[in-house]
Amino acid sequence: MAETAARPVTERGQEQGGRMKAELGGVVVLDFGGQYTQLIARRIREQQVFSAILPCTAPVEEIQKLEPAGIVLSGGPSSVYDADAPKCDPQVLALGIPVLGICYGMQWITHTLGGKVERAERREYGRAQLKVDCEGGSESSALFAGVPTALRVWNSHGDHVRSLPEGFRTIGKTENAIAAVENPKQKIYAVEFHPEVNHTERGRELLKNFLFRVCQAEPKWSGAAFIEETVQSIHAKVGNKWAICALSGGVDSTVAAVLVHRAMENRLTNIFVNTGLLRKNEFENTLEMLRARLKLHVIGVDASERFLAQLKGITDPEEKRRRIGREFIAVFAEEAQKLQAGEAHGEIGYLVQGTLYPDVIESVSVKGPSATIKTHHNVGGLPEKMPFALIEPLRDLFKDEVRRMGKELGLPAEVLVKHPFPGPGLAVRLLGEVTRTQLVTLQEADAIVVEEIRSAGLYEKVWQAFAVLLPVRSVGVMGDGRTYGLTVAVRVVESDDAMTADWVKLPGEVLERISTRIVNEVPGVTRVVYDVSSKPPSTIEWE
Repeated sequence: MAETAARPVTERGQEQGGRMKAELGGVVVLDFGGQYTQLIARRIREQQVFSAILPCTAPVEEIQKLEPAGIVLSGGPSSVYDADAPKCDPQVLALGIPVLGICYGMQWITHTLGGKVERAERREYGRAQLKVDCEGGSESSALFAGVPTALRVWNSHGDHVRSLPEGFRTIGKTENAIAAVENPKQKIYAVEFHPEVNHTERGRELLKNFLFRVCQAEPKWSGAAFIEETVQSIHAKVGNKWAICALSGGVDSTVAAVLVHRAMENRLTNIFVNTGLLRKNEFENTLEMLRARLKLHVIGVDASERFLAQLKGITDPEEKRRRIGREFIAVFAEEAQKLQAGEAHGEIGYLVQGTLYPDVIESVSVKGPSATIKTHHNVGGLPEKMPFALIEPLRDLFKDEVRRMGKELGLPAEVLVKHPFPGPGLAVRLLGEVTRTQLVTLQEADAIVVEEIRSAGLYEKVWQAFAVLLPVRSVGVMGDGRTYGLTVAVRVVESDDAMTADWVKLPGEVLERISTRIVNEVPGVTRVVYDVSSKPPSTIEWE
């Protein structure tokens, strides 16, 4: 089987361009490398306005071909005055198309049009109080119409705008900085904070004002349209070739499998791999559900021994992810060869994955110069050369969007509400070397966490609940004797999209039951701690 460079089945810009033309009046988001760029696009789609992400270096002609109703300039990690700072064509600001700059986008507009941007004496990270400062009140600005004159906003910047370009006025301030500006005549607006994140009060309303008051966009895009266009795109690209799907039973891979099945029908075979890194009883229960409830053609492969062998002696989390990614591909290649040996089977040219955008943006710089947070086994953890091209129909979506797609596709509730589970499995929830003994310990502790969260009626109300086994031992007392046992951390978070998350303030009695059961029922564990970190600055998973 010939090896090919790992790549998605479609050029996303081309595919999005087709959708934009089909839904005229959408918005182009120009990516300067911000971690929340896709979140901006997703907030726009929530208003049923299609959005396409292009790199900030996209030619003006490419942007104009999409006939957008508006343009958004994303945030980014750079400073506009740096020699290698990302830039877009200044002509973008002279097209007559409404523009909204966010964070770095505001600084780039200011710098490009003759204003002044400097490094701040006091950086702004996290929440801040915004005072809307418009002559005539907030109603005099289309961006702040209908919004209170005082808001809590979310900042993430180390540079400040010191002076404005000609024709601009300040419409919002924090204690430390100019926070919002506008030039209504040129239809250019900008904010220093991030309206796209949940931590900003009324942020969705600000974006809605830009879309409908400033851009005059029309709400035409829907999940049904995404499903139809994705199925058509896959059908056109794959031709007569066959595909296998990396199916885990989670909502992402299951929605991906159902979407691709619609395009390829019996030319798709699903493969569910037992890596040995799954939750307690996960392999058997999930395999039965996929076959009996969803009527999918699924091959179950027990590869637990070979995955554990790959992880022997490995403690670095990035190396764990890389080894797991490589081993997944090796298993899929072997299973594909077995399938192709059958008389009625055609060439397998594609591997379907349920990759989501949070996986992508944390792993690699996709559209712009974004920073790599960590490698995901199904993105940056893939080998450079692979025997398949990738089909990743959900690559530009977030978890809650995928759940809505799954509902439209008719998936059962038990799949739609299932908590996210990392592709590398418990390998990234077991800090240090992965051994079979420690895996059993973690599986038992994790099962208790999930059972108690379910018993408390909280499972469908939180984003994720799980246990982490720490490489920390501490002294304890059990049965009047000294112990020196393991430590389990419990992590429960709430989120909409996994880009930001807050720790859940669990009732004390729930925490008490979890701790008591783990210490009493899981051999070797003598201490339980609760993780009260939010994302950012932490990530949801520990590794």
